[in-house]
Amino acid sequence: MMVWLRLIALAVLLLGSGCSSLSQFERERAVGIALQARSDARDCQREDNCAADSPLRALAGEAFSRSQPSQPVHYATILDEGEASLVARINLLRSATRSIDLQTYIFDTDDSARLVIDELLAAARRGVKVRLLIDQLSAITDLQTLGALAGAHHNLQLRVYNPTFGKATPTYLHYAASVICCFRRFNQRMHNKLLVIDDAIGVVGGRNYQDDYYDWDTEYNFRDRDVIISGPEVREMAVNFDAFWAAPRAVPVEQLNDVGRYLLRHGVPALPPLPGRNPERVARAQALADDQAWVQARFVDSALEVGPVHYVADLPDKHQPAAGDEDASFRLDRLLDRAQQEVLLQTPYLVMSDAARDLFGQLRQRPQRVRVKVSTNSLAATDNPIVYALSYKYKRRNMRELGMEIYEYKPFPQQPPVAAFNLEPGAATDMLPAWVLAPQASAGGELRRPLSAGVAVERELPAAQPRSSLLGSGASGRSQTNALGDLRRRQPGGSEVERDVLRAETRPSFLGSGATSRPLPVTRDGVRMGLHAKSLVIDRRIGVIGTHNFDPRSENYNTEAMVVIEDAAFAQALAGSIEADMRPENSWVVAPRQHLPVLGQLNYSVGKASEALPVLDVWPWRYATVFEYQPSAQCPQPLSIRDPQFYACYRALGDFPEVNVGGKWLLVRMLTAFGAGLVPIL
Repeated sequence: MMVWLRLIALAVLLLGSGCSSLSQFERERAVGIALQARSDARDCQREDNCAADSPLRALAGEAFSRSQPSQPVHYATILDEGEASLVARINLLRSATRSIDLQTYIFDTDDSARLVIDELLAAARRGVKVRLLIDQLSAITDLQTLGALAGAHHNLQLRVYNPTFGKATPTYLHYAASVICCFRRFNQRMHNKLLVIDDAIGVVGGRNYQDDYYDWDTEYNFRDRDVIISGPEVREMAVNFDAFWAAPRAVPVEQLNDVGRYLLRHGVPALPPLPGRNPERVARAQALADDQAWVQARFVDSALEVGPVHYVADLPDKHQPAAGDEDASFRLDRLLDRAQQEVLLQTPYLVMSDAARDLFGQLRQRPQRVRVKVSTNSLAATDNPIVYALSYKYKRRNMRELGMEIYEYKPFPQQPPVAAFNLEPGAATDMLPAWVLAPQASAGGELRRPLSAGVAVERELPAAQPRSSLLGSGASGRSQTNALGDLRRRQPGGSEVERDVLRAETRPSFLGSGATSRPLPVTRDGVRMGLHAKSLVIDRRIGVIGTHNFDPRSENYNTEAMVVIEDAAFAQALAGSIEADMRPENSWVVAPRQHLPVLGQLNYSVGKASEALPVLDVWPWRYATVFEYQPSAQCPQPLSIRDPQFYACYRALGDFPEVNVGGKWLLVRMLTAFGAGLVPIL
C-alpha cells in the first residue's frame, strides 16, 4: 500500500511540476548542436601546449625524478589562506601541459569561479585536455553558462554528477519528488574536491569554487584548508577521478533535459558577461599566479618532503553492499583506532554517528586515555544552525562520555589566516602599511608578502615588522587589534547574511526559493568567518586533510576524499594550524558550568535525561556552556578546562555568544527539542 501511495504522490508532483524529458531524437539533436559548435582551434602548436613556467609544477617533476618504485618521493604544501589557495590553482592550471581534471561539490558563477572557468577554457584552447565534474545539487545553475561550456571546445568536457530527473536546474517539486521516490539516491552527493594537473600534482581539501572559500565574499567567508601533493600518489587521485568520470551518474552536460532544451531553442550561447564584483582583486590574483618569485616563496619554499602519502577516497559505488571496508569512513576509523596519546580533530559540524561515538568512547576507556581536542563552529560562526543544534544537544555526551575538549570558532576571529589586503575596503585598509597590501621587493631583493598562516608564517614576515593578522597584531598590539576590530565590525543593529548563496553543506528547501540554512544574525557588523576545514592529526605523526566532515552524512551518504600523510613534520605543521584556530583570539572554549553542589547535580541529572529524549528535549540549562579567556597577571596563558584555576581565568558567555537573539535563534532551541531524528541525514 505504501509503495502505491508513494507512486501516486510522485506522479502528482511530477505532473504539477511540468516535468518532461527530451525524446531520444531531441537529445541527439541537442548533443549534435553542442558537438558541432565546439572549436578545435589551438592557440599553441608547441609540444608543451605553451604551459607557463611554474616552480610549483617543477616541484612535481622533481618528486617524480627522485622517486623509485619502492621509495616514492612526495612534497606537501598546506594551503590555509583563501586567496593564496586560489592563486595556487590558477598557477597550476596555467602550468598544465597535458591534462586537467577538476572535481567539486559546489561551483558558482561568481568572480573566483568565473576566473577558474576562464583559465580552464584557456587551457583547452592551448591543447590541454580538460575534464570538469560537478555535483548537480550545489553547482552551476545558469543554463546559459552550461550551454556555453557544452559547446565551447573539443578539449573541454563538462559532466554533472547525479542530476535530479536528468536536469541541471530542477524545481523544488522535482526535489520533493526525488525525496519521495528515491530518497537515498537523491542524498548520495559527490562531496569530493580534487584538482589534478598532468597526473603529477594534485590539490585536495575542503574548498569549493565560490568566493566565500577564497576570502572574497562581502558578508561571510570560510576558514578552510587544502593540501598540494606532488609525486607518484597523484596517479591514484587520477585513477579515482576516472572512476567517477566513467560512472553512469556522471552525465555529459549537453545530455541533460533542461540544458538540451536550451540548446535546441538558442543554440550554443556565449558565456554571460563577467560578474565583475571586484575586478581589482581578480587582476591581483591573476598577477600573483604569474609571479614566479611569489609562487616559489609561498608554495615551494614552504613545501615539506614527507613520508608515506595515501589518497583515500570513496568510489561511486560506495553505497553498494560490496563496497564494505574500502570506503573512506572505514579507513578513517582504522586510523583513529591507532591513536595512543592525542587526537586533534577539526570539523565544521560536530555531529557524531553511532560508529564514531563508539570509537571515541573506546579511546576514552583505554588504560592510557587518549586526549581528544576538537575545533568546530560556534552558533555565531556556523553556516548551518540546523546542524549546530544537534551538536549543541549532545555537548554533555561529547565532553563527559567521549572526553572531548571542544573549542568553538568565533565569527570574528582576531588572527585568522587571511591576507591583509582582503580586509573590507575602507578606513581599516587605510590604516595598514603599504607592505601588507601587495607583494613587493625590498631593497635587498627579498619578497615581502602579506600574512598567511600555515607551515611558514614566520618566514613570510619582514624582520622589522611585527607579526600581523586580519585584525591587527597579537598580544603586543592589542590597541591596533581593537581599533581595526571596531572599524571592521562595530555597527548598530548587528550583522545578518542576507544573500541566498548556497553555502557549503546547505541544501535546497522545499518551502522557498533560497538556501535552506544560512548563518544567524549576530551582534556585530562586518564580514564573518565560519569554519569549513576538515582535518585530523593523530599522535603528531599522522596528518589528514580532506572533505570528510566526520559526521553521519559523510559516512552514510556522500562520497568523500582525503590525503593521509604519515610524517611527523607534516603532522606537527598541521597540528600548529589547527591549534592556531583554537587559540583564545580565534575560539571560545566549552566547559562545564559552575554550579552549587546540590542544585548542580539535580540540573545535571535532569539535563541528561532530557538529552536522551528523541523529542521534547526542552531543558534549558545544559551541562556545558561557552567561556572566554581573560588574560591577567594571575592568568598569563590559556588553561585546560581540567585545570583547577580554569574558572578564575575564564568568563562564562552563555550558550550562544554574539548571536543576535530573535525569532531565528529559536530555531536552535526547537531543533534541540525535536530534531534528534535528523542526525543520520545532517
